[in-house]
Amino acid sequence: MKNTNQVFDNVLDLVGNTPLIKLNRIVSNFKGDFYAKVESFNPGHSSKDRTALYIIEQAEKKGILKPGDTIIETTSGNTGFSIAMVSIIKGYECILAVSSKSSPDKIDMLRTMGAKVYVCPAHVPADDPRSYYEVAKRIHKEKPGSIYINQYFNELNIDAHYDSTGPEIWKQTEGKITHLVACSGTGGTISGTARYLKEQNPNIKVIGVDAFGSVIKKYHETREFDEKEIYPYRIEGLGKNLIPGATDFDIIDDFVKVTDEESAHTARELARTEGLFSGYTSGAAMQAIKQLDERGEFKKGDKIVVIFPDHGSRYMSKVYSDKWMQDQGFFDSKNEVAVENIQYVK
Repeated sequence: MKNTNQVFDNVLDLVGNTPLIKLNRIVSNFKGDFYAKVESFNPGHSSKDRTALYIIEQAEKKGILKPGDTIIETTSGNTGFSIAMVSIIKGYECILAVSSKSSPDKIDMLRTMGAKVYVCPAHVPADDPRSYYEVAKRIHKEKPGSIYINQYFNELNIDAHYDSTGPEIWKQTEGKITHLVACSGTGGTISGTARYLKEQNPNIKVIGVDAFGSVIKKYHETREFDEKEIYPYRIEGLGKNLIPGATDFDIIDDFVKVTDEESAHTARELARTEGLFSGYTSGAAMQAIKQLDERGEFKKGDKIVVIFPDHGSRYMSKVYSDKWMQDQGFFDSKNEVAVENIQYVK
């Protein structure tokens, strides 16, 4: 936990205690009060700092990790950055298997933080030997003195947020939160946070955000894995083509699916309206809020907390690039259009 004298031993002391910021303009016509848990205020700019630090420290306590060992993980980018950051401070080698869907910005950041990076094709089945899941497993088997974090099936992923994110939100809202809205990828953030909050008040409604092209929403509704749900999509760190063991489906009340295009526009809208330069998944979470409001989910007096997982700087070559948006066909007359805001003085 952060101290209060503003002098820290290292960057890891800055993990957690992120601010809850009231949303104003983007929700001006919505019923209820909306607050963003802005996880980009972590030193690694994402909620995954909590997961990485917690799991690694638990491994140290159990004697599984010692200085000089290697940490291996599967990641869409954010968890990898957090693990690399923790590894630098604690003296571990870091090897990461990354989806090719991850932005070039994220991959460059991982390399800059000293990690060895394997970029694996995104649109292959989870059990394909080229998938980032299988590549990480193979490297772990071949590398003596290594541990595989395996965030998708690690119960400690849930515990990290039960231990920190949930209590923080409960305290920050003075126990008045009525809804939690959070993206679901590995499921650790939403599951751990929801588990703590529901222990305090079982009436709090927990709504997960999923992507079109992912199996999670349908699995929540039917408890059946449907391969027909799977197709390529662009949002990183949201949804899955497998069922993560780190997701507690029983504690989540509902799921909302969002599109790549609307989530991208909403991320950009957050920057223009609230001054929050947030990541693609934050746009997805805010897009879910819009859809929930349209269906009448909220009423006056509700206090809704939405988790914004990471920072916009990791998406400069994607969501915040007009060229990328144009290449995806995301600019049209019904949506935001590209605007030339730069003037060159000659």
